[in-house]
Amino acid sequence: MRTPLFDRRDFLKAAGASFVAALAPAARASATEADAIFATAYQSRDGGYGVAILTEQGRLVHSLALPDRGHDITFDPVSRRSVVFARQPGTFAVVFDHAGKAEPATIPSVEGRHFYGHGEFSPDGSLLYATENDFENAVGMIGVYDATDGFRRVGEFPTHGVGPHELLLCPDGKTLAIANGGIETHPDFGAAKLNIPTMKPSLVFVDRTTGERRESHELDPALHKLSIRHMDFDRAGTLWFGCQHEGPATERPALVGRARMGERFELIGFPEKVLAGLRNYVGSVAANPAAGTVAVSSPQGNALVVVDAKDGAVVSARDLTEVCGIAPDSTGFLASTGTGQIVPPEGAASSDARHVWDNHMLRILV
Repeated sequence: MRTPLFDRRDFLKAAGASFVAALAPAARASATEADAIFATAYQSRDGGYGVAILTEQGRLVHSLALPDRGHDITFDPVSRRSVVFARQPGTFAVVFDHAGKAEPATIPSVEGRHFYGHGEFSPDGSLLYATENDFENAVGMIGVYDATDGFRRVGEFPTHGVGPHELLLCPDGKTLAIANGGIETHPDFGAAKLNIPTMKPSLVFVDRTTGERRESHELDPALHKLSIRHMDFDRAGTLWFGCQHEGPATERPALVGRARMGERFELIGFPEKVLAGLRNYVGSVAANPAAGTVAVSSPQGNALVVVDAKDGAVVSARDLTEVCGIAPDSTGFLASTGTGQIVPPEGAASSDARHVWDNHMLRILV
């Protein structure tokens, strides 16, 4: 997940009337007293869907209804707008501001494409990149949208793989890292996985201006059912990635790896008990630059694992029911669960009687 960090006072000063004054009194108090603000998609307990802005204490600052289930969120620090993407095979993304003062705008997928749930802004905020599926040709694409012109779709380029999921802007500002999960899908078959025997996941680095492939990494052929899905950069610029194994449940492949362009691409071994606890599924990855750690979550395994970014050693492993969303908070990680809990690094969790939280969480304010 992307973890842009901003000083709270700078954020509130810049947002000013467009944020704080637009909030209801209770939400205004929460925002001004909070050390951090987070965004996450949710499912309401009455069956609806939406996206929420929360404090690290789990207090709701703002929410927006969505037409269907959301997945991940990306934030543009230039315009201070966010985009929430529909869960695959979704056909919409919604642009919104965090106070609800501006009307949200919907970005529809074009004919022959659907979104995979993730996107990223260019450094200057002028372009939005989104992972998409060219489902008739079974190839991954990056859709390019002009954020200065109503998010008009202005182009696309291939991901050089199948089933792209998360993409991230690399520290150089010029390259996109793309996790090609390797799984073929088609909207006529819902979320059915159509090519498990022939999966070919990859991690690809692409020039964001030309679409040219700069570097590509594939797993050992024996691990071709290990779908690369989610990623984050640590403070040293190393890309950490998490995988989901589509092979037999009795197999226990490594699920977490790291890469640096031109230097390395490797999977990290975990102690047997920790690896087994992930149940072959990493649902989210987040780095904490201040602490020098990386966290991975598994809603299937009810597990949150934190590792040292330098050597990959496990720092902690925690049992949390249906945990998936994670974001850096102070020297630890804030986590959200499918049971409606917001779990801080220390202290008691908060519960929400109206919402259950979806797969990802984004920190947009420090």
